[in-house]
Amino acid sequence: MKLLRIIPDGTKFPFMAWRRISFPLSALLSVITIVLFFTVNMNFGIDFTGGTLVEMRAKSGQVDVAKVRTMAEQLHLGEVEVQEFKEAAEVSLRFPLQPGGDKGQQVVVEKSRAAFQNDFDFRRVEVVGPRISGELVQAGTLGVVASIIGVLIYLWFRFEWQFAVGAVIATLHDLMMIIGFYLVSQIEFNSTSIAAILTIVGYSVNDTVVVFDRIRELLRRYKKMPINELLDLAINQTLARTFLVSFTAMLSLLALVIFGGNVISSFSWAMFVGVIVGTYSSIFIAAPVLIYLGLKVGGDEPKAAKDEAKAKAA
Repeated sequence: MKLLRIIPDGTKFPFMAWRRISFPLSALLSVITIVLFFTVNMNFGIDFTGGTLVEMRAKSGQVDVAKVRTMAEQLHLGEVEVQEFKEAAEVSLRFPLQPGGDKGQQVVVEKSRAAFQNDFDFRRVEVVGPRISGELVQAGTLGVVASIIGVLIYLWFRFEWQFAVGAVIATLHDLMMIIGFYLVSQIEFNSTSIAAILTIVGYSVNDTVVVFDRIRELLRRYKKMPINELLDLAINQTLARTFLVSFTAMLSLLALVIFGGNVISSFSWAMFVGVIVGTYSSIFIAAPVLIYLGLKVGGDEPKAAKDEAKAKAA
């Protein structure tokens, strides 16, 4: 285990001193994300916009994107989005929703197969109607909101209210950063992106709770230590665990980013960035915000301590 301990024991990094930089930086990035959200169109996948997605691989040689685009436009199925993959032999076509319901979308599949089947192998064909895409948007939004409310309720009962609010602020910060990442990178935002966001919420909360639990222990142990020093001590004591978990998770996700392919690239990239952002927020957002929320050393006894005292008395 000592060989795996990259962060040594007994570190004394002054994390709370960095809150004067981390808070303005995160606030600036959040404002930029909000501005981009209303000025830049997110690259929504077919799951949310509806339509037909066709992914093809050339039977020989590389793809001539210009030729494929010309052939797709000659099908007269509306504005077609052509995207070349990292592999030069693969390409995807995204057709907009067609009138006529499911039959109209089936016409897209039939015409595209007839036009490209001689030169391409069809690897993936997805058809999503407007009703399904609308339900996905609604379900995805409700899922994210419900997860945040659940986090707030759990931490409110598990810790003091300052901890609950601090964790929710850190979680909202992580969501904002991930949305900003999608807006800037223009990576496709699809149903796997919702799964990635929910996973990031769980990861971030878990990382934050580990730090908060150590803070709670130190609050009971040190009654006169300044709050800044106590928070620094708690983060330093959990730093080795935090770094090791985040580092191993990033290694696994890096493999998915490099070798996972285009189908799960949206999920892989969001998770990779989310682990970095979640680790950052647990240290530089969730813990420092407790100072501004009025958490004090030697104040009211934490709820968990009260519960333990009542249990012993009984």
